Amino acid sequence: MPHDRIEAALATALDKLSEAGTRKGRETVISGMIPASGGKGPRCRLVGEGARPFLRMNSNSYLGLGLNEQVIAAEEAAVRACGTGPGAVRFISGTWAPHIELETRLAAFHGRGAAMIFSSAYASVVGALTPLITPDTAVISDALNHNSIINALRLSRPRRKEIYRHLDMAELDAQLEACAADCTRAIVITDGIFSMRGDHAPLDEIVEIARKHDGAYPENVVVVADDSHGVGAIGRTGRGTEEYCGGEAVDILIATLGKAFGVNGGYVVASQTIVDYLRETSPFYIYSNPITPGEAAAASQAVAIVDSAAGQALLDHLRTMTARFEAGLTALGYETISGAHPVVPLMLRDTAKTTELVAHLRAHGILATGLNYPVVPRGGEEIRFQVSADHTVADIDEALAVLAVFPGRES
Repeated sequence: MPHDRIEAALATALDKLSEAGTRKGRETVISGMIPASGGKGPRCRLVGEGARPFLRMNSNSYLGLGLNEQVIAAEEAAVRACGTGPGAVRFISGTWAPHIELETRLAAFHGRGAAMIFSSAYASVVGALTPLITPDTAVISDALNHNSIINALRLSRPRRKEIYRHLDMAELDAQLEACAADCTRAIVITDGIFSMRGDHAPLDEIVEIARKHDGAYPENVVVVADDSHGVGAIGRTGRGTEEYCGGEAVDILIATLGKAFGVNGGYVVASQTIVDYLRETSPFYIYSNPITPGEAAAASQAVAIVDSAAGQALLDHLRTMTARFEAGLTALGYETISGAHPVVPLMLRDTAKTTELVAHLRAHGILATGLNYPVVPRGGEEIRFQVSADHTVADIDEALAVLAVFPGRES
């Protein structure tokens, strides 16, 4: 059957994205990695670029564990023992020993009663929130929360949905007070680290505000944090934004295995009762295959490394490289948002200039991500640099040298 009319409509929509400068276009394809050598960290090769090496400053692998030999060996051993895939969803026959071992390790790492893993962090967010939001629930969300949270709220249809201005604790306080009039349950949801900017939610303050209003709700005020960019990247021992902020822990913590831990998948840690309920009610868990046994074994090894002296050394080096890069940007006269997290935004506030600088960096062997409207608000256009523990001083200085000769730097 011909699809000429719908394809014409879709082509028109694509053209509009191109005209607005917001079309992402073809994806960069990585063909392989070049090991670290000569004082420089790993480099990658790209399809279409021959043997030319590129420095990745747009990777979520904040600790470089995706290339760690112990992590790779753990996955290889589990694949030999269990095969390449889980073979079924968890409740049929898809639960393997490495899944249970990983969940046990994650619960202990975060000091929670239980953990459950999902196929991705996005699935974790939507899969955890939707079963917990009833027709009598108020959901209160930060204005800059991740797309996964936004879509979870669209799917769940709470009685009240309130959005507070980014990091505006006074507005959060007022919204919790107002929603108690007609809601039995409240869920406060926030990113831990806001991935576009590298800033963080004051989780200690949020929990304090939630506890202040908890008695007004028959089914409590529940604080949920998606700390996918925080765990393994911030906090003295890599336990994320909770550790960085101090104070009482959030009620439900969601995070990923695909960033600092360097593998794949997402997870939720909470009380045993909450996790038991989600196992029975979350469609993203019940009807979707889990990560493979090999991925689970690799993730367990990655968590073990973070929770060790070797992990502490990686975190210390990551902080040093982040500070060096941020200081270098400032010295070059670029605008950035200061913070401890290895997401270091270079604020350009202009779509054309952002696109031009991304091309300049790539031409000089540096991969970085430009963020334009509507991914970020108009006037918030930026390049998001992501520092990793496998970056060296030479890598950071190389990137800064390329930024120093950008023709549009002074305009």
